Amino acid sequence: MAEELDMVDNRAGDQGVTNTPVPRNLHEKKKADNIQVVEFLLGKEHFAIDLFDVKEVVEYTRITHLPERSSYIKGIIDLRGEITTIIDLKQQLNILDDAQASEEKSRIIVLDSKITKSKMGIMVDEVRSVSTYGKDQIDNTTTSSNKDSSNILGIIKKKIKIKDKEVNELLIWLDIRKLIAGIDM
Repeated sequence: MAEELDMVDNRAGDQGVTNTPVPRNLHEKKKADNIQVVEFLLGKEHFAIDLFDVKEVVEYTRITHLPERSSYIKGIIDLRGEITTIIDLKQQLNILDDAQASEEKSRIIVLDSKITKSKMGIMVDEVRSVSTYGKDQIDNTTTSSNKDSSNILGIIKKKIKIKDKEVNELLIWLDIRKLIAGIDM
């Protein structure tokens, strides 16, 4: 596979100018130190998953419930002619919600088929934004003790302003690949 290259001007004293191919990813190292995530709510808690694991976000549509399935498998929808299984992430993660948001106001994050064995989406209460964070904004110490069994990649510290004061809002960065790997369809 051909790697994209940029030509770099190397000047070596009086020896003139030579053009040396340099992998483009070296120029984008700063970008590699960032992550892009989709932020969403489950109950009152803020979560995020890797943007590149997401195909699209769609509005709630009627879900056909399937018998004899785990309680977190909400059912299936017809998404532009393709049957898509919907997972209730709140139930899968055992998140209790006092307010119980109505399903009709929820959103479905359709996952990229490259990471799923079948067409699959996760139901969330609200999709907030797509954001980019630096590695320095991620705390991995809370997940490092039991990394093999944890579905949490880290805690993202998002700076927000409240009454002219800057505070950290904490986002739980989920490993959606691990979460869906345990789902038996």
